[in-house]
Amino acid sequence: MAKARKNGLYPEVSGELSALMRTGWADTEQHDLPQDAQAPHAARRRAALSALFPGERLVVPSGGLKVRSNDDTYPFRPFSGYVHLTGDQARDCALVLEPRPEGGHHAVCYQLPRDGRDTDEFWLGYTAELWMGRRRSLAESERVLGLECRDVRTLTADLAAAPEVPTRIVRGIAPEPEAAVSTDADRDAALEEALSDLRLVKDDWEIGELRKAVDSTVRGFTDCVAELSRAVASSERWIEGTFFRRARLEGNSVGYGSICAAGEHATIMHWTDNDGPVRPGDLLLLDAGVETHTLYTADVTRTLPVSGTFTPVQRTVYEAVYEAQEAGMAAVKPGAAYRDFHVAAQRHLAGKLVEWGFLEGPADRAFELGLQRRFTMAGTGHMLGLDVHDCAEARTAEYVDGVLEPGMVLTVEPGLYFQPDDLTVPEEWRGIGVRIEDDLLVTADGHENLSAGLPRSADEVEAWMARYAG
Repeated sequence: MAKARKNGLYPEVSGELSALMRTGWADTEQHDLPQDAQAPHAARRRAALSALFPGERLVVPSGGLKVRSNDDTYPFRPFSGYVHLTGDQARDCALVLEPRPEGGHHAVCYQLPRDGRDTDEFWLGYTAELWMGRRRSLAESERVLGLECRDVRTLTADLAAAPEVPTRIVRGIAPEPEAAVSTDADRDAALEEALSDLRLVKDDWEIGELRKAVDSTVRGFTDCVAELSRAVASSERWIEGTFFRRARLEGNSVGYGSICAAGEHATIMHWTDNDGPVRPGDLLLLDAGVETHTLYTADVTRTLPVSGTFTPVQRTVYEAVYEAQEAGMAAVKPGAAYRDFHVAAQRHLAGKLVEWGFLEGPADRAFELGLQRRFTMAGTGHMLGLDVHDCAEARTAEYVDGVLEPGMVLTVEPGLYFQPDDLTVPEEWRGIGVRIEDDLLVTADGHENLSAGLPRSADEVEAWMARYAG
């Protein structure tokens, strides 16, 4: 019997009601589900992971629900490493790679099966199907994922039954299986590093998903420009809601909290309150991305003059950032050091800040000392994929100290931010924040700007706004 809800209006379940609820249900098993298009790609990823850890058991959980308030939970988003290796998005699951005596691994996906109709759990439990929606049966999941699937309620017992098998688990995702095995924190961290390493170079299927995410994002930005006059009459939240509508219509959601920063809020790197006014004469910094149904996300930023035309100072700042982005993008090519695009963009910004008299020169000295960071703060980009800051746990030697390869996808996003209380710059510069961000695919002979559908130069932005702004 499921635990009763405290202060519920129905204090108990009569025997007659329990019997009524357990009868009269149709068989809804689905026998003709096709295999997911991602399944063969996920199988190759598992094989690559298997080769890195011969003879060891690997456990990659999906995670579970987190309480927001009382019996209300946050929207569930599975651990990206689990999604990458399975193509699955279900909660309370775990992928286990069991080592074979002859070499390699046997993959098993432990899942929460459908609620049976022979107990009251299916309609009284806190996560019951009649409350949360239908889950796939284990047989259905096997057909979709191309994996053997078992009941996750046996996972801890299965792990504990073979304690002699050396095991690594991704920590901090699911406490019960983590407690069931004896592991070493450093060895477990190496597994999480490997999961990030595997995502550095995207396969063709992943690139296709990222194209979908970026294309939807382009449409979402155009929606926001078209509704800009309504934001002026409302607030930044109108922009946030407008973009969110596109993200939900064409994808799963937004890939991260949208930054809809008008006026001096544009100087705050991660402004997500989005509750300020949108005033004519100010700039609007919009940093947002659509997340596809398969959880791949775009990450694009444009800085727009609310009135449709940049003021002279706004244009000066904007064009400096645009030139820095051009320099950074030119450095994105196979064989280049990952850091090259960052160095190129930051060196340009340092030079402009010295030219304007905001930093003491020469420009090379200012750059080497990192003095431009007072006005730029963040790095110039990051890897992109299942996470907006993808591959975050990858080995440093393979990521920021690594070399670009075809199939990598990264952002190039320089910015300048003049804080409203910064007395080192003229008053008319204070409160101006500009960032321009695009998503680049490294190709065999250079790069492709996946978000090229959005205008970037100041003249192009003004023309775009004149065409669409309402």
